[in-house]
Amino acid sequence: MNKKTVKHRLAEDKLMLWSVCLLAALTAVPLFAILGEVVWRGYGQLSWSFFTEPTPTAYKAMKAIEAGEPIPGGIANGIVGSMIMLGMAMAVAIPSGILCGAFLAEHGKNRFAQSVSYLTDLLQGTPSVIIGIITYIWVVVPMKGYSAIAGSVALCIMMLPLIIRSTEETLKILPVSLKEAGLALGGNKARVMLKVQLPAAFGGIFTGVLLAISRVIGETAPLMFTALGCSVVRYAIDKPISAVPLLIWEFFNDPNLQELIWGASLFLLLFVLTLNLTAKYLAKKWNQ
Repeated sequence: MNKKTVKHRLAEDKLMLWSVCLLAALTAVPLFAILGEVVWRGYGQLSWSFFTEPTPTAYKAMKAIEAGEPIPGGIANGIVGSMIMLGMAMAVAIPSGILCGAFLAEHGKNRFAQSVSYLTDLLQGTPSVIIGIITYIWVVVPMKGYSAIAGSVALCIMMLPLIIRSTEETLKILPVSLKEAGLALGGNKARVMLKVQLPAAFGGIFTGVLLAISRVIGETAPLMFTALGCSVVRYAIDKPISAVPLLIWEFFNDPNLQELIWGASLFLLLFVLTLNLTAKYLAKKWNQ
């Protein structure tokens, strides 16, 4: 190989490297622009009262604006509602999704498993507003009212496909020798799956759970059809309840409360960031 060819290939390599770096930087520009805007506008609203007081009325907000004072109140009702619905959804979606994913990984060639896998992909691509309408028909109408239960059902349906698929794919990439060793020691398939394979796949499964939570925490459309919203802090699961995404939508529709959009949006971003950091830390500790 002559020197001219070597220089040509080195030049191509550098050109490709700089092209990839440039495209990556361009991809990050919208992300940092959004983050910067939310942090810049929402940082000043974060305070103890913002997290502990319910949403103010439009009248109180208007009076505060006219007096040149900060808008009183906060998003406590949305935080409490989001945590209640998310907790109930996780209590059902996580164990169900993990067990379903384990079944698909173990019996992937089974006709029933193939049908479940197809339905999982179909459910994952279903628009959230459709899930909200279906949950309204299934839960809200029979219960004769909006409730946290209905909202959690909608969130659970949205979380399931992500947890199922992440569990299935993580278990598939585990070494076959891991399962064979467990069976050789006298364990049955169920015991090997629960005691050996699932713990070994904890990192990937936990990441899937995180992605599922990150997806549903900011959903608004399904909660509009199921939880409806509430202006006070409420713990009853059979009554209408608020959520942070619902509050953001309500703030947007009320000119007197639009400034609170940024603080609520920043809270959602910080919540998702905390989930990511916690998941990485726990996965690293588990692997050790």
